[in-house]
Amino acid sequence: MAPVTLRRILMFAMVSMAGAAGPGHAAGPPPREIAHGFLATGGETYLMDGGGRLAWRYPHASRDGWVLPDGHVLLALNKDPANPGGSVVEVDRDGRALFEFKGTQSEVNTVQPLAGGRVLLTEAGDRPRLLEVDRQGRILVDVPIQAQTRDHHLQTRMARKLGNGNYLVPQLLDKVVREYTPGGKIAWEAKTPDMPFTAIRLADGNTLVGCTVGNTVVELDPKGAIAWRVGNDDLPGRPISDACGVQRLANGNTVIASYRAGGDAIKLLEVTPAKEVVWTHRDPKRPGIHHFQILGPDLKAPESAPLR
Repeated sequence: MAPVTLRRILMFAMVSMAGAAGPGHAAGPPPREIAHGFLATGGETYLMDGGGRLAWRYPHASRDGWVLPDGHVLLALNKDPANPGGSVVEVDRDGRALFEFKGTQSEVNTVQPLAGGRVLLTEAGDRPRLLEVDRQGRILVDVPIQAQTRDHHLQTRMARKLGNGNYLVPQLLDKVVREYTPGGKIAWEAKTPDMPFTAIRLADGNTLVGCTVGNTVVELDPKGAIAWRVGNDDLPGRPISDACGVQRLANGNTVIASYRAGGDAIKLLEVTPAKEVVWTHRDPKRPGIHHFQILGPDLKAPESAPLR
């Protein structure tokens, strides 16, 4: 047998250490901890930075909202005595209103910035509808929504304009997501296992839906069949409590809001396609989150429109 030399011992040790890192992988630093900044809407409206510090607060409850590229914030506000039909407002970080549109019916539950400075919103009421308005408050597009009218509050939530010019509308009490043409015709629809709150059209044609009190998020294929699903039965501690806001990130992960989460319960969580929880947010000082927009740790809006 050949003599065992110090060089051979060192080479054996180096090979063993490389093998311990796993085949095809070199040993390296642990993965970077996820740090999301975000806009939260709901009982409180605020910006939280990636370090978990409150960076901005707006003194009004809200339904939906976006941080714009210039740093301004576009919000759909809850109704109050001053605005009994709800409203849409764009504010700067000092809280100054730069644009406002007052709802004319029961509630305003959606807002979305569109090209050319237009704004999309929904009105709930006896005549549920989608509106596109300009910055002078003029109604440019008026699309009727075919929804039940016995409960205005449970008509629609996070409606979004699609790239094809149609509108995707989650209809809560009807338990259906519908795609409407600008003329108000139904171009596509799919039933949901519980009341849908968020509906997001993905690049592959599937539609991601947050199903509120079902504590479930489903991804529906173009035929309406469930292609992917995550709920409390899949997650440790059953952390979802009213799956309202949802966002699909560029890495394929899904962030879910829990609107009924109180105290120190999880208010936001991020799951992988394999249903592994990789990030959570807790804040015992604030209520559950209605909807949200994930931002960079520095609270800058992404260049591309987020899937939310």
